[in-house]
Amino acid sequence: MSRTVVVVGGGYGGTAVAKALESQADVVLIDPRDAFVNVAGALRALTRPDWAGNIFFPFDTVLSRGRLIRDRAVSVDPGGVTLASGQRVAADYLVLATGSSYAYPARLDANSVEEALDDLRQSNKELAGAQRVLILGAGPVGLELAGEIKDVWPDKQVTIVDPAERLLPGFRPEMRDDLHRQLDELGIEVRLGTGLAAPLTTGANRAATFTATTTDGDQITADIWFRAHGLRINSDYLDDSRLTTLTAQRQVSVTETLNVHGPDGILGHVYAIGDLTDVAEDKMAAYALRHAEVVVRNISAQLRDEQGTATYQPMPDPMILVPLGSRHGVGQMPTPDGPAVVPAATVAEYKGVDLFTGRFTEQFGPTATGR
Repeated sequence: MSRTVVVVGGGYGGTAVAKALESQADVVLIDPRDAFVNVAGALRALTRPDWAGNIFFPFDTVLSRGRLIRDRAVSVDPGGVTLASGQRVAADYLVLATGSSYAYPARLDANSVEEALDDLRQSNKELAGAQRVLILGAGPVGLELAGEIKDVWPDKQVTIVDPAERLLPGFRPEMRDDLHRQLDELGIEVRLGTGLAAPLTTGANRAATFTATTTDGDQITADIWFRAHGLRINSDYLDDSRLTTLTAQRQVSVTETLNVHGPDGILGHVYAIGDLTDVAEDKMAAYALRHAEVVVRNISAQLRDEQGTATYQPMPDPMILVPLGSRHGVGQMPTPDGPAVVPAATVAEYKGVDLFTGRFTEQFGPTATGR
């Protein structure tokens, strides 16, 4: 008798789980969107709208046997999922993969490919007409956005502001030194240790000249600004505690096998992956995909009436690849001898050139462009 695996969330981890298990069970993927979005490419999609279709992988081509329900979960219990429409979806196995939210354009707001492409084209027009760009947030998103802008418009004035005292804390100092060197070469100004004295009165992502005052009294005049901070875990549908109790960070507590801690003990048929979990590591797509591999192995074993014993261990050292456009960037990768800083050419080869488009085309099939 076939069993049902319900996956809530069609991001990196959720889509990988659904794709891997659809030949073994009745898979139901719940997501309001009509396509998997490779958000690693969203910032390039902003600056190069003719390329933007490459980041969308329509679910109707990703899933050959699994079923997509375009809706939002509003409650989950050990037996299944209740949707915003009122529909109830029963499950033998549950995978929670709702990830996190972030400011546009790093995460897109629209639920259809057509609407998302329209938004990106409009935002591109706004950005193209602005000579001075202000980015609030000097984390990986802010840095990548600055690099993508300079890749297309090298003469634009780009300024990044962040209250943090250092770029990418927690990584090797030689990587940060290389980052500062490349930012200087690209003409990207970074102001650390300061913020804005008052909220901006112009809307984000829209061309409108303004002057902002920093907390240390300097003034910055720009023609458009982007928010590059403020990650938020998507866990509201678990607030009723019917399945689990969220941590103080609004994450889901999981075991080494990525099973969810329920009110009365570990739920052996319920898993959580990606940003939603309380696994002690940075929230990155690469880690969500590693979580997905563990869950697929465990559910596959359970579908054979065996025990799922695959476990997940965070990497001992953090890794990161931060492209600054298609040719520049910095990175730190794990090696048997500890973390190693990698040069811009390696960052470009692994990520910067196509932002993982090739990898997902191989895994999920053609993009919205048909390639």
